[in-house]
Amino acid sequence: MRVAIVQDEVAADLAAGLTKTAALARRAAADGARLIVFPETWLPGYPAWLDVCRDVGLWDHPPVKAIYARMAAESVTIPGDGADALSSIARDTGATLVVGVIERVTAGRGAGTLYNTILTFGPDGRLLNHHRKLVPTYTERLVWGPGDADGLRTVRVGDVNIGALVCWEHWMPLARQALHEAAEDIHAALWPTVHEMHQIASRQYAFEGRCFVLAAGSLLRARDLPRELEPHPGRITSPDQWILRGGSAIIGPDGRYVVEPVYEQPLIMSADLDLARTREERMTLDVAGHYARNDALSLTLHRTGRLAET
Repeated sequence: MRVAIVQDEVAADLAAGLTKTAALARRAAADGARLIVFPETWLPGYPAWLDVCRDVGLWDHPPVKAIYARMAAESVTIPGDGADALSSIARDTGATLVVGVIERVTAGRGAGTLYNTILTFGPDGRLLNHHRKLVPTYTERLVWGPGDADGLRTVRVGDVNIGALVCWEHWMPLARQALHEAAEDIHAALWPTVHEMHQIASRQYAFEGRCFVLAAGSLLRARDLPRELEPHPGRITSPDQWILRGGSAIIGPDGRYVVEPVYEQPLIMSADLDLARTREERMTLDVAGHYARNDALSLTLHRTGRLAET
């Protein structure tokens, strides 16, 4: 199965981002990719300003409130035009699309809340899974709400099981186990940038789950941070400095790289995956099968029924 990761600089707004997503997905599909993965909150872009700008934690700070409102306005709604556009991209390319978005709830319970979300669309354009990050990490809690277990599942496309987690969910042992038990063949690991510790987590996931991992990261320069905020002088030294450096990589089920990480460069990273390797590697380790002890240890998922309701 030919797969691809898109690593690029995020667009200025949602409309431009959707146009860019369509163009990049078409390029990947023209090269034969049947699965195309975009990074964490690719649309409308990761709020890196939370960690590299001053005064973001001040109570009732007008510039931060304005940036938050702008981010909310540019977020994806489900259903909505943004989700419909992504569905069309998947259908037009005939590829499975895994994309990180900032999701804004528009009606009912939790209306107005933003989530760090992964959307998985099948090659027919159907939304196959809608996962909200379980716990926003550290400063992210200023802008996103906590998710639920409904999206902790794999989707089956043809004879391939595909799963995905966001960022620090890869350090949540039970979230990992939930997907291991869902028999992943390919796992999409969505990060803002895949630095060294994120590489370690992605490789550990591949080794533990005996699956291929597509670790996807974005690119962002300091000059593209919100103009309303002052960069922290101890962290930002130049407008051309990379804040998000990419680092996307493709990892095999033995934890070794199929494609080594690439930093500070836009690209479409692709590879042909021999899925028989997942079965080979499970001879020695299968944490949901012969290396499990369900009589002594077990996992229970508490689903809310959100996906069934929508």
